[in-house]
Amino acid sequence: MTAVHLDAWYVTGIVEGEGSFCVSFNHRSRLNVGIETRPSFSITLSERDRALIELLQDYFKCGAIRYSRADRTYKFEVRSVEEIVTRVVPQFRRYPLRGSKRNDFELFALICALIQQRRHLDPNGLREIIELAFQMNPSGKRRLAKDELLRVLEKVKV
Repeated sequence: MTAVHLDAWYVTGIVEGEGSFCVSFNHRSRLNVGIETRPSFSITLSERDRALIELLQDYFKCGAIRYSRADRTYKFEVRSVEEIVTRVVPQFRRYPLRGSKRNDFELFALICALIQQRRHLDPNGLREIIELAFQMNPSGKRRLAKDELLRVLEKVKV
């Protein structure tokens, strides 16, 4: 059997339709800034496309796949900032998105670079990351509101 390799432009097209660039935040009192920052890149496909999800994971050479019984889908997800910066971001620099996700990607790449510089660990850097993240996925739902996150940062001793 011949190995199947995905075309780079095909991967960009799949992501344009079924991919997501997300930065989420959680309260973490044990952290000095009180907030954990979690970037993730994912692609969600129907359970019928399990083989394609596996090819996508092989293409990026990182991430994990999980199944959701609720909506019968597979999700390929990359959460490691290092893997996002070294494997995911270069894909979309070389083979850019053309649609509405392009802006989300640009903000996501910037946020991941700031996290790599450890800016998420100081209040001013985290404030900048929060402002950028809330420009992404304008119609998306978030567990924590921007105002709530910024209030947590106001209490942090600099």
